[in-house]
Amino acid sequence: MTTGLHPGGQPQDPRPTGNQALPRQERVGHGAPHADNRTRSAVITARAAASFDPVGRSVATARSFVRDTLQGWGFADIVDDAVVLTSELVTNAVVHAGTSADVLCLRSDEGVRIEVADRYPEREIPLQATAVNMGSPDREGGRGLQLCAALAGRWGVDYSPTHKQVWFHLDLPDRPVGTRTAGPSLPAHLLPLADGRVRVAVIQIDRVGAISAWNEDAEDLFGYAAEQVIGKPLTDLAAWPHTPGTSTGIVEALQLSRWEGTYGLRAASGRVTPVYASHLRVRDTGGEPSTVCLLVRDHERAVLQTPLRASATDTTTSSEGQATDPFEVFIGSPAPDDLDGLLQRTVERARDMLDGDSAFLLLATDDETELEVRASTGLPSARQRFARVPVEAGPGRYGSARMPAVHEDLTVVPGAVPLLAGTGMRSVVTVPLKVEGRLTGSLGVAAEGPSRYSNEEALRLQFAADRIALAVESARLGELERLRRGSLSFLVEASDLLAGTLDRDQTLALMAQMTVPTLATWCAVYTIADQASDPYLSYVLHEDEERIDGLKALLSKIAPPDPVPTPGARVWAAPGEAAHQAALRTSMRSLGRGEPASVTSGIGTTLATAAAVGGETVVLPLVARNRVIGMLTLGKPSDEHFRQEILELAEDLSRRAALALDNARLYSERTAISQSLQRSLLPPDLPHIDGVEVEVIYRAAGEGNEVGGDFYDLFPIRDGVYGFAIGDVCGTGPEAAAVTGLARHALRLLAREGFGGPAVLERLNSAILDEGARSRFLTLLYGELWPQEDGSAMLKVVCAGHPLPLRLRQDGTVEAAAEPQPLLGVMEDLELYEQTITLDPGDVLLCVTDGVTERREGTRMLGDDGLADVLTTCTGLTAGAVAARIMRAVERFASDAPSDDMAILAMRVPGLQRD
Repeated sequence: MTTGLHPGGQPQDPRPTGNQALPRQERVGHGAPHADNRTRSAVITARAAASFDPVGRSVATARSFVRDTLQGWGFADIVDDAVVLTSELVTNAVVHAGTSADVLCLRSDEGVRIEVADRYPEREIPLQATAVNMGSPDREGGRGLQLCAALAGRWGVDYSPTHKQVWFHLDLPDRPVGTRTAGPSLPAHLLPLADGRVRVAVIQIDRVGAISAWNEDAEDLFGYAAEQVIGKPLTDLAAWPHTPGTSTGIVEALQLSRWEGTYGLRAASGRVTPVYASHLRVRDTGGEPSTVCLLVRDHERAVLQTPLRASATDTTTSSEGQATDPFEVFIGSPAPDDLDGLLQRTVERARDMLDGDSAFLLLATDDETELEVRASTGLPSARQRFARVPVEAGPGRYGSARMPAVHEDLTVVPGAVPLLAGTGMRSVVTVPLKVEGRLTGSLGVAAEGPSRYSNEEALRLQFAADRIALAVESARLGELERLRRGSLSFLVEASDLLAGTLDRDQTLALMAQMTVPTLATWCAVYTIADQASDPYLSYVLHEDEERIDGLKALLSKIAPPDPVPTPGARVWAAPGEAAHQAALRTSMRSLGRGEPASVTSGIGTTLATAAAVGGETVVLPLVARNRVIGMLTLGKPSDEHFRQEILELAEDLSRRAALALDNARLYSERTAISQSLQRSLLPPDLPHIDGVEVEVIYRAAGEGNEVGGDFYDLFPIRDGVYGFAIGDVCGTGPEAAAVTGLARHALRLLAREGFGGPAVLERLNSAILDEGARSRFLTLLYGELWPQEDGSAMLKVVCAGHPLPLRLRQDGTVEAAAEPQPLLGVMEDLELYEQTITLDPGDVLLCVTDGVTERREGTRMLGDDGLADVLTTCTGLTAGAVAARIMRAVERFASDAPSDDMAILAMRVPGLQRD
């Protein structure tokens, strides 16, 4: 891949220009007829270009290139759409069209334009009025254009005699110039509370993430002097690796153009200080990037996060002069992409409005059967985010979230509000959030004292809930849409990664790495070898590597989940219970009070491991080809729950992962069987022959093949007599290997029965013809070797259609050592004869298959003459050195991988050894 990044300036088309005609453009996108011209004439503020080779892995590389580029430009809102569209278009180029792909990203004041060009203009240049057929969703091709039509603001296709280019334009969300948001004029008692002077820490981070500036407020907040921290990475002070509720870490946040969120920094005292941070990425006059971070204590976030309000045309008083409800003033008009902030402000304002001790807000699932905890304040169960409770909790109106309810004392009706169990809250008022008569959520306020609320407070809270319900539902739908688009991008990349390997262990690792930390805090994969086997813990991963060993030890001590083929996620309580028991035992031991009898021994885990596993744990079956082949287990830390959307995404991933894992299993099994059978066709170790050096080099063509159509053998016939053979069956692969096994075993059997060379080959010819349709013709050089007392060696050979053996004498001359005769497997009646050769001391006999002599580079071929020329340079070399030099010459003759099997058999007579 080659890339280029140029800030500012007009885009430079990376494709050749020359004197070619201007391309005709096919208008298939939205908007006015000249939308494309407006995009090109807009001011281009940045561009990034990359070229990708026509290989499968280029698709994933292109996705990463586009994602990194847009995130670096601060366009996170459109990253998922851009990645999905780029993936489809680059796949069309490098996989279907088989050409390289050029990707060009252009940033302008109107949005982002991405162009994907390939070098396969398979269609003629169309006329402007030509109707465009984007294909069917069920077809392999054409889906990229359908996605462009669905997701892009404008798009089109350009054709030229040498290129085809598909482009799409993504508009940025409206961002009006001027004051984005402003807080309303509020009474003093409604202003956020600050403890004394508000200190804003200003920290500057350089390109590599090290602290380069540290102001006085930072010293006061965290206790470090500037000289103690300057030059150190900010991550050294970070106590939380990720922002709560997201998967964005501090390292990733520092690379974004603009970011706001919460994380923890460890102060000099060792205590963790939760801070609210606002990051702005800038560059100096020399172009060196850095990040400026503004930090305040988390409860003072109002200093950095301006409260949102209604549009500028709204007033804080009604037409009758009465003051507007403070609830509406405070909430205002929320940002469409800030659902969590809206919900949190809602519960805080609701608690203050009714002077309560806590408040909570739950959102309904799509089927309105459950409510999901999304925000709370003043509750120890605040960490139970995404916990679910039923909409209908009991009989009557007090047990349904669809109606307002007031509970004067929860101790009288325990369990009426499951979320408040064990929190100390006694009185509570809850009201539904409804949009067009449909239940969308529930808002509640609770107090520690009894009888705090009446119907009057319920009406006030219902009035506020009615005003905020539509904004909440709009923000929730926007969040769901972003989640779905992000899920599509996630599944595209996951499918690509899983399809890129057939290795079982690598597939297991990919399954876990794709889920942690994107979907879960930790993951365990169980596999089932066959129906009679128990589930086996095959892979464990935690986002904190230091907890992997403890987690593995914990899971290995408890029974695995049942392999139930029912689709969907089901809760598995065993890890949480085991972690609780282990933590209890550890605490009792630390107090010197022994272990309770109910606590089982042997789970050597730590309190940290117990906390990591203490949240919700779900199991998803891995079903492939109607068989459960394993389970995917996902877990959260203490008291955390999974979102329904995350579970649905995990279910989609589990189906793809199960098929990939089963494919890897089948491939591994068949590869093992194939290799075992192939190794059985190879001869055992070569025998040692006194007075003769022997060396063999064998290369089978094709990936994973150990035996092909070429074969060799060297074996003792009787005392002082050895048989040798080198042959070539027509074709390559398993079919040819089957004939090589027949030939090699038949040669050994017939030779040891006392048959001479011609008789051995004639009987082998009959055996090959008896195979009928499976028979293949065979070229074969067979001989018998007699080492002589005078240091020479006598050979009797029959060359049946095989490349002639070459004899190298000590003076460097090379000559053919036999005459050609008919090959085997073609004619029934053969008249073969053997020839006698005497190798003098220092002579070499070289036997090869046609994969050596027919080695090609374009129109050139090594040939018999080329082989003889190489052999003339081997005078005085050992048999091993001769074979190695021949092989090097063959490999260097052409750059491409060999397409035919190759075998080299070299025999050399060194002569008598004298004392």
